[in-house]
Amino acid sequence: MRFERVGRQETPERIALGGQSSPSALHSVGPRAEIGDSHSLSVGEVAYIMKGFPRVSEVFITNEIYLLERLGLRLRIFALESLSEKKVHALVDRIRAPVTYLPEDPAAADSPFRIWFRVNFPRFVKSHVKLLSLRPRAYLQTFFRALHFSLKYRASFWPRLKKVFFKDFLRAGYIALQVIEAESVRHLHGHFCHGSTTITMFVSQLTGIPFSFTAHAKDIYLPNLNPGDLLHRKVREAKFVATCTDVNRVHLQGLCPEVQSIHTIYHGLSTAFFTPAEQSEEATIPTILSVGRFVKKKGFPYLIEACRILKEKRYDFRCQIVGAADEDSEAVKQLIKKYHLENITLLQDAVAQEELRQMYRECTIFALPCLIVGNGDRDGIPNVLVEAMATAKPVVSTEVSGIPELVTHSSDGLLVPPQDPVALAGAFEKLLLDQALRARLGRNARQKVCEVFESTKTTVALKDLFESCIVEQTRIAA
Repeated sequence: MRFERVGRQETPERIALGGQSSPSALHSVGPRAEIGDSHSLSVGEVAYIMKGFPRVSEVFITNEIYLLERLGLRLRIFALESLSEKKVHALVDRIRAPVTYLPEDPAAADSPFRIWFRVNFPRFVKSHVKLLSLRPRAYLQTFFRALHFSLKYRASFWPRLKKVFFKDFLRAGYIALQVIEAESVRHLHGHFCHGSTTITMFVSQLTGIPFSFTAHAKDIYLPNLNPGDLLHRKVREAKFVATCTDVNRVHLQGLCPEVQSIHTIYHGLSTAFFTPAEQSEEATIPTILSVGRFVKKKGFPYLIEACRILKEKRYDFRCQIVGAADEDSEAVKQLIKKYHLENITLLQDAVAQEELRQMYRECTIFALPCLIVGNGDRDGIPNVLVEAMATAKPVVSTEVSGIPELVTHSSDGLLVPPQDPVALAGAFEKLLLDQALRARLGRNARQKVCEVFESTKTTVALKDLFESCIVEQTRIAA
């Protein structure tokens, strides 16, 4: 299955895999499959390999797994750690895929390698001994590959080995034995293209089962996550690569021009769940809502600066930021205190989707002033922007990364330059003063999401890729 894209010409890849064309064209990749269609049931399973499951901040993966199951795909999940987060999305309970957690001691997670190894090696050794007896040649080849990586991808010539590859080899061996003993897995898939995909690549070599991966945002662009040519290796060896923005696809295609199996598949969402309020539920005082972890790429300090400007112009409004505390939390708090914005700014911890949906409905404007951090960290297309647009809210964001693929300025939202609180405040002012503009942008925003980002459409494209891999692998195995 090969697709090419020249310039801005709409090709089968863009039409079928989330480009801004007719949504019905999504069914042009592989066999057509509708939700609930018994004929789409796959022979064989896809094993998802992730760092942690389930994460509140990665609901798009949870939703993807759930919808793939509804489309008839059989899955099983391997995760390095079980997460004990306070909030868990209700969708998690509806997933049928068995979940296997690796036997690592979480207390040693941040320990030096010698301590981590001493604590965890006894937990992995039995699996590795058995795996060595079952597939001795593949085992030794993969071990020496991990050793090669640990030498090749050192920070410089003099430091000792890069030991993370030994950790990933031990983890991969545990998963590989589980996969072999299950006898039903026909394809492997890693989410995020750094650690989890390194493990997935090792499992693939240990088992002989092909793999693919989904690349997201900073995992693509931060050199320390994929040093040297490691990302190139992964792209070339994968059966296919999925990524959540066309900007990412073009970047990855530039790294590996010879690879034709890189696909843009947008993270979809349920437009039946994220719906506008039946009647206005907006707060009496206009509210600017923003959602995300308190990390630099979200640009929350610039949001606070924009709020200061609005306050100085004597606008009556409130600002609510919802998300888990992180590196920028203290900076945001200090700015709020500095500008005496405590009475109009509310900081709140992360919430589940059910609560978040109501917040979207009650806000007046949704804002996310994203930026690209100096080390390359960035968002792709933030899922919260898509969610807010699905609830027909006017959004204000920035012209970075894949956001312009979602928001068309002055048509279904407003875009401003990053790190520009004056422009951000100006966009807020424009919306606060013009209810008709808010309504028009909100209507168009929902229409855009329904046409391009509806998950029951985008997930079909991913499912078809998986099924083609399963069919091919089943044929080879037979």
